[in-house]
Amino acid sequence: MTTRLTVAQALVRFLTAQHTERDGERRRLIGATWGIFGHGNVAGIGQALVEYAGVMPYHQGRNEQSMVHAAVGYARQCGRLATHAVTTSIGPGATNLVTGAALATVNHLPVLLLPGDVFATRPADPVLQQLEVPYAGDVSVNDTLRPVSRYFDRITRPEQLIPSALAAVRVLTDPVETGAVTLALPQDVQAEAYDWPEEFFAERVWTVRRPGPDPAELARAAAAVRAARRPLLVAGGGVRHSRAEAALAAFAEATGIPVASTQAGKGALRYDHPKDVGGIGHTGTATADELARTADLVIGVGTRFTDFTTASGTLFQHPDVRFLHLNIAPHDAHKLAALPLVADARTGLEELTGALAPYKPYKVDGAYTDEYTAAKERWERRVDACFASPDPDARPTQPQVLGALDALVDESDIVINAAGSLPGDLHKLWRARSRDQYHLEYGYSCMGYEIPAALGVKLAAPEREVWALVGDGTYLMMPTEIVTAVQEGVAIKVLLVQNHGYASIGGLSAAVGGERFGTAYRFRTEEGTYTGAPLPVDLAANAASLGMRVLRASSVRELRAALAEARAADTATCVYVETETSDTVSGAPEAQAWWDVPVAASATRTPAVTAREQYERHVSTRRRHL
Repeated sequence: MTTRLTVAQALVRFLTAQHTERDGERRRLIGATWGIFGHGNVAGIGQALVEYAGVMPYHQGRNEQSMVHAAVGYARQCGRLATHAVTTSIGPGATNLVTGAALATVNHLPVLLLPGDVFATRPADPVLQQLEVPYAGDVSVNDTLRPVSRYFDRITRPEQLIPSALAAVRVLTDPVETGAVTLALPQDVQAEAYDWPEEFFAERVWTVRRPGPDPAELARAAAAVRAARRPLLVAGGGVRHSRAEAALAAFAEATGIPVASTQAGKGALRYDHPKDVGGIGHTGTATADELARTADLVIGVGTRFTDFTTASGTLFQHPDVRFLHLNIAPHDAHKLAALPLVADARTGLEELTGALAPYKPYKVDGAYTDEYTAAKERWERRVDACFASPDPDARPTQPQVLGALDALVDESDIVINAAGSLPGDLHKLWRARSRDQYHLEYGYSCMGYEIPAALGVKLAAPEREVWALVGDGTYLMMPTEIVTAVQEGVAIKVLLVQNHGYASIGGLSAAVGGERFGTAYRFRTEEGTYTGAPLPVDLAANAASLGMRVLRASSVRELRAALAEARAADTATCVYVETETSDTVSGAPEAQAWWDVPVAASATRTPAVTAREQYERHVSTRRRHL
């Protein structure tokens, strides 16, 4: 039997029948479709969404990039078992997807992109918004999505959709391959009718695999752990994607091995778990970083070991340090010349724990446990000092803003951030109370992610309080989905911190000899620098103009009251606060480990000359782990 439908109708109907399953939990893969319509998709996908409005929910976005961010936030909150689709017109609508697609792919988070494309039949050439490529007739601007997609196809004939749609879903549900998936849809093909086999629309359930480790690799991994005297485990985002938190806790408790966390892995253990030692790397805690410097075995679980985690290759300094990497992706499992343990994080941790149990179970020395326990207590006292507000009527510092929120939330709240000076402060200071409370997008660290991601997270978890933490620089990048939150009645909370510029990059600029050039939001002086008075912008008024309820706070006392009022609100609410600034970025503890940002090798200005001298000292400590 066949059914006659347009290509767009067939695709939407197909998507409503795709499901994932893991550990007995079944989810619909594509929970909704975001869209902004133009001539490239309004008559195709747009009409199909009207046709199937009863089974495919639609969300109206304001910016194509932000629609992808919302879908990614939804996917992460759903443990990668569900996501959203995003449809755009051709031309700028399609190219606006590129940043969001890169973010999704870098973070291994699934999202389905359905950009319109130019006519496949070329009845008129070029059409509106078409980029002409003289040497290639089959290239369009959608090809910019190829390098940031895990799967890309252009559907130039109706019958091509069947194998392509199946391949797209295979990639979306593959825990190793997942990321952005793009099906470029020429506008004439979207509206073309075809007789589709009914089997194409049958319900399909895609199993999200939990592969176990190879026995030989497992034996080598267990032997490496048994030989270690100062092991340290680094938990990454793969722990959370795998729902491996309980297995991680069981492993840490059985072995006594301390657990540090990347930005993506923070919260894998609660902050008050005795084996949790906080964030690691450039934005990490003194406790975790000192343990990393002296570790003889570093066990990575679900982490890519980026430069922030490794302090650009300078962190792990034990002369005989070895690495053991448990990762579902072989590419990541072999980094730093590690012993690979290629497996799902939960399955791998469970089997490694079991492999260490026979005969005499492995346990670290009690003196090592006492050492990191005491160091963690010292760091917690530093956190208390940063959060403390001696004068409640004074303007708060950024850490005091976080302290006020920290004192208010419980394990049900979700805190979202991505860029600026906040990620460093949060990684060092935030006390994560649940496995998914801490939502940092730091793989791509994309300014503008927070507000649309909060919308996606709230759609996935409507019973939770969801906070988007944004600085003024990030807010100005992409406040557009405030309108969508108001329109849909989605009660996200935005904590908007005004510090008049790019505080994080300003601090970095000062450190590398750039003298904070071009990083402040201030008037230009006669000397040509942006060091005049702060700009008279009113971001609170801007948020209010977009329909959001806004609460202003000018002191610590007012901030506490505003946060409490916002948390209790059942509408989208913004808390606006201007922070106290100084020569340091935020008043939080300085970086506990280095990060490689090259400094000018030749300069006449003293700050750059001094920074280069410091840079060369740090570079000399870099190691190649072979």
